Amino acid sequence: MEEYNIKSKVVGVDISNESTTYAIVDVRGNIIAEDSLSTEDYPDVNNFVTALSESIITLVESNGGYETIRSVGVSAPSASSVSGCIENAANLPWKGVIPLAAMLRDRMGLAVALSNDAHISALGEHTFGSAHGMKYFIIVSLGVGIGSCFFSEGKEHVGQLGYAGEFGHTCLINNGRKCGCGHEGCLEAYVGANGIVQTARELMAESDAPSQLRSLEKLSPRTIAECCDKGDEMAIEVYRRTGYYLGLGLANYASIVDPEAIIFTGGISHAGKWLVEPACESFNEHVFGNLSGRVKILCSKLNNRERDVLGASALAWTVPEYSLFK
Repeated sequence: MEEYNIKSKVVGVDISNESTTYAIVDVRGNIIAEDSLSTEDYPDVNNFVTALSESIITLVESNGGYETIRSVGVSAPSASSVSGCIENAANLPWKGVIPLAAMLRDRMGLAVALSNDAHISALGEHTFGSAHGMKYFIIVSLGVGIGSCFFSEGKEHVGQLGYAGEFGHTCLINNGRKCGCGHEGCLEAYVGANGIVQTARELMAESDAPSQLRSLEKLSPRTIAECCDKGDEMAIEVYRRTGYYLGLGLANYASIVDPEAIIFTGGISHAGKWLVEPACESFNEHVFGNLSGRVKILCSKLNNRERDVLGASALAWTVPEYSLFK
């Protein structure tokens, strides 16, 4: 009888618009080693795949060797777990259809699973965070883009092509703002990072009321939230409008799927009460009456990068093992 060597580690990779984090994770969810590289430094996806593969190999060889790694899980915006591709990402430098899972598998000789970043956040939150033990919940990722994932019966709903949950690209306002996806009036154009900044600029143009926003060196969701903390009325109004739109979109979402909870992740969720309170008010005003006041709206307590790397590692365990190095 041939002895079979069961591998006890995987690699989790989280690709965001600005940076890519990769980590070696053991079977208990412990991060053994972690590092990152700048996504923005690689406008050519072939160069990105080369740099990422070489970086992962270096990290792995310094922490037990290639023969200890079972597989790789990757989280990325606009990714499909069905095709293994990133397709027409609105906010990444690489356009068109990118067969990223196959590119990484060919380069590293290991099994690679790829999924949408919001789906990975949901998997991480379900395994390690606020959604632990829940069967029906929605994760909403609030950042440059707006993504989501719905868990039903304890499993993520991915859809026919793997793109279920593109919440940011649901139409909110007819003939509204232009979105990065090419359409007009998408939720992301109002609730994403650029949309929040645009709302601030529109408010400053609407009146000559004094505001700390006018003197900011850089307008961003974070600096606007800091002005809210200082009692700036115009900054508070920026997040009130943002929360209103977010709550309205979530009300439509929840009325269809009837979740236990909606959990916010991503950098914009750090605005806390300035976003959550108006979102809750708008949500309960517009949601199907039987759900009003009965759906929890929470902010994730996990570190975003850690949760998404761990979620990607959980995905890695689901792909059939493959290795050129057995």
